[in-house]
Amino acid sequence: MSPPPARGALELHRLEVPAPHRLPFAAGTFDSIGPLSRADYPHRHAFHEILLVTAGSGRHVVDTRPLPITPPNLGVLAAGQVHHWQARGLDGYVLLLEDAFLADRPGDRELLRRLAARRPWTALGPREHAEAAGVVTEIAREFGERRPGMAGVVRALLHVLLVRAWRTTADLPAPAPGAAAGLAARFLQVLEGPEALEPGAGVERIADGLGVSPGHLGEAVKRATGRTPGALLRQARLLEAERLLACTRLTVAAVARASGFADPAYFCRFFRRETGATPGEFRAHARAEVGPAPSTTAPGERPSRTGGDTA
Repeated sequence: MSPPPARGALELHRLEVPAPHRLPFAAGTFDSIGPLSRADYPHRHAFHEILLVTAGSGRHVVDTRPLPITPPNLGVLAAGQVHHWQARGLDGYVLLLEDAFLADRPGDRELLRRLAARRPWTALGPREHAEAAGVVTEIAREFGERRPGMAGVVRALLHVLLVRAWRTTADLPAPAPGAAAGLAARFLQVLEGPEALEPGAGVERIADGLGVSPGHLGEAVKRATGRTPGALLRQARLLEAERLLACTRLTVAAVARASGFADPAYFCRFFRRETGATPGEFRAHARAEVGPAPSTTAPGERPSRTGGDTA
C-alpha cells in the first residue's frame, strides 16, 4: 500500500548497500558514510540509525526537539523519525540497519525503538564512552573486513551496545521476554508505517492484520511497553502531526489528513487537548526553536548508500 501523498513532504532516505556487503546494514565514520550523514535539513529514514558522536558542537534536532551536541554523545533513531543537524565539526561513527537485519532478534528491535522514543540522545560519561566506543569501532571493523560470520558477530555486538545504552536510562523498563516482545515489536513496526495513519485505522484493524485478537495484542503490548495499543496509536499520530507542522509548509488540513484524521476540526481539538496548543501555535513555536521549514515540500525520496549519500 502506498503512503499518503503528504508524507512525501519530508525527504525519505533509503539504505542501499552495494556489493560485496549486500546486507541491510552499514557502518562507518561520518566521512566514510557520506555527506548526507550530516544533512542540515529535516528528513526521515526507512532504516534505523545509531550514532556515536565524538566531536562537534551545535544541535541535533530529533522530532522537533533540539538536543545539544556535547561529545561524547550516543544517538538512537528509529525508522520514521525526523531529524537534522545544526552542527559544526561533527565527527564520530554511524551504524545503519533495517528492521530485517534484526529479524530474529525481536527483543533488540523493541529495545532500539524504545530507546529512540524515550532517549534518542545521551551524554556519555568516561566509562560509558569507553564501552560504547569499543563496541562501535569493533562493529565498524567487522563490517569493513567482511570476514566469514560477520553478520552474526555484528548482531551480537549490537545487542551489547543496546543493552548498555538501556543501562544508562534508569527510567526505561527492562525489555519484555519472548512472545510479548515479538508481538509488541510487530505492532510498533505497524505504527511506523502508513497503515497507522489511514483515517479510520484503529487497534482492532491492526490486531486483525497481525493475526491476533485486540485483547491479546493489548496484553502483549502493555507487558512490553507499559502502555496500551490505543495510547501508542494516538501518540504515533500526534508525533506525525508535530513533525509535519514543524518541518513542512503543509496546511493544517493537509497535516490532519496525513496524520490519520479525516476531519480537520476534530484534529485541531485533539491536538489542542494533547499538547495544550493549537496546530498554528505549535508550528510557530517549533519554527522559533528549530528554524523554518524548507521552502520545497515534496523533494521525493533520496536513496542512501554506504561510502556515498547516507544518513
